[in-house]
Amino acid sequence: MTMHATATAADRLPAFQKLLKGKADLAFIPLGTDLHYLAGIPRDIPNYGTTLHPGGWLEGAWLTPGHAPILALPRMTAEFKGRGESKGIEIRVLGDHDDPAALARDIFASLGVPARPRIAISDRAHGESAVHIQALLPDAVFVSATDILRALRVIKSAEEIATMKEAGRRTEAAFAETLKRLKFGMTELDAIAEVNYQMQRQGSLGQTFTTSLYNTGPNHPLLMGRRLESWKRPIHPPCSVLFDFGASHDGLCYDYGRTVHFGEPDAEQRKVHATVMAAQAAGIAALKVGTTAAQVDATARKVVEDAGYGPNFRHRLGHGIGWDVHEPPFLTKSDHSVLREGMMFTVEPSILQDRSFSARVEDVIVCRPGGGEKLTNGFQELLVVTA
Repeated sequence: MTMHATATAADRLPAFQKLLKGKADLAFIPLGTDLHYLAGIPRDIPNYGTTLHPGGWLEGAWLTPGHAPILALPRMTAEFKGRGESKGIEIRVLGDHDDPAALARDIFASLGVPARPRIAISDRAHGESAVHIQALLPDAVFVSATDILRALRVIKSAEEIATMKEAGRRTEAAFAETLKRLKFGMTELDAIAEVNYQMQRQGSLGQTFTTSLYNTGPNHPLLMGRRLESWKRPIHPPCSVLFDFGASHDGLCYDYGRTVHFGEPDAEQRKVHATVMAAQAAGIAALKVGTTAAQVDATARKVVEDAGYGPNFRHRLGHGIGWDVHEPPFLTKSDHSVLREGMMFTVEPSILQDRSFSARVEDVIVCRPGGGEKLTNGFQELLVVTA
């Protein structure tokens, strides 16, 4: 079946219900990305620790191929998130002292759920939800609602692309403001905090993933994955600082990267940066309808390998992106997905060298018949902080 982009939430719910036919008798979509995409019900920035509400396992939309969704919400969620965001969906509120199992049975009866249903649940649903549903419907078989929905989500509409472009504008504007405040001796945490503050000033709800810096140079070992240790480090020249961050806008997630050199860059740093930029340009040119994800990765990777830095390009070239920061398909040698117009990817080659100079770049790219369309285009040169 050929699927096309669905422009609005009003289009997406009927399209998803059509896809459910023959695949599932019931779908459970908790508050999160899938429900935001389907029904326009906003999700929030997640907490570090879990906030539990009584009966929280049934929080989300319940629907069938032939019945409109019922949105079940614990009392605290209903009050704090409001009811105006449901866009006409029936809401049933679970009081703090109510029995969630009784409410679930009532929802199943309203939706005509059979005794032995096939239930599609989002991949990001909690195990707690599956356990409780299984207890109420012991003969149920579970399938992935996210996989079913992927046929719709993978191709972005013109509206989604415009929204993502605006997310990119806000991301790049935040970076421009951050650049004005970079100076010798500031810590990595200072720079990260500035990026996050500037994104919120630009109207982003928050960072779409944990803002990261990779700081390398002769006196700066690469401390990937050691945030609390690296955040304390003052940034002194000569070193290269690799930024990786993104702003959100109307449900879409941006992902962006640039390299800033502290101190006057030498020939090695300029070569590393130029190689990364050339690899990205090659990958973007290859990101065209009909090619495969693996071929795009190979095209960009060859530029890095030919320059002698192959082992230092440690990761895939990029990933699908949209309502989540990382989505399939992936630009890697093991992914042979054929690319279609409207798919969006990051193209993010890097050269990572411990105790030497590194570089990375990252932009969101839309797949087009003649090659990729970049959604951010600023700061192509090697950026330098001199004091």
